[in-house]
Amino acid sequence: MSEQKPLAHIDYKKILYVTDLSESGRQAFPHAVAVARRNDAKLTVFHVVNSHDLQSLASYMSEELWEELTSRNLDDARRILINRRRDEFAISNVEDFCQDCLKEQPDQPLLSYEVKVEIGEPLDKILEEAHSGGYHLLVISKHGNRASVRDAVIGDTTRHVIRRCKIPVLMVPLDE
Repeated sequence: MSEQKPLAHIDYKKILYVTDLSESGRQAFPHAVAVARRNDAKLTVFHVVNSHDLQSLASYMSEELWEELTSRNLDDARRILINRRRDEFAISNVEDFCQDCLKEQPDQPLLSYEVKVEIGEPLDKILEEAHSGGYHLLVISKHGNRASVRDAVIGDTTRHVIRRCKIPVLMVPLDE
């Protein structure tokens, strides 16, 4: 008979919560907050502005506005770009998204978190942040955009993150 080893104690002291600012992303936020609070962990809220969205934006704005956007520094450009509408869910920016979610839990202790916004390909940026940021857990929602039968079950980006991420991933299913 083999000797039983005690279960390892796992501390999630640094958590990465990934959101696309959609309603499904909103459903994963309470899970990230709960794990962070329970583990007294640092929470980072991470959003990626897809570089393809940048290219498509160019056709919807004047040449002057496009020049102004592309000539600003990256932080200013990020602030402009995150002021948009996603999934019929109006949210002015990532910080407002977090504060709005936290208002739904007024009786809970305060939570401090950091917000990061990057511009690029979402999968690449998410994995880069997860692997280089010293995180112990990544929290992401199950988001099916129904572009294909496979994507209807788990969103394309979420599926690839789960497959390629080198840290544990908590995938939160959507409420039906």
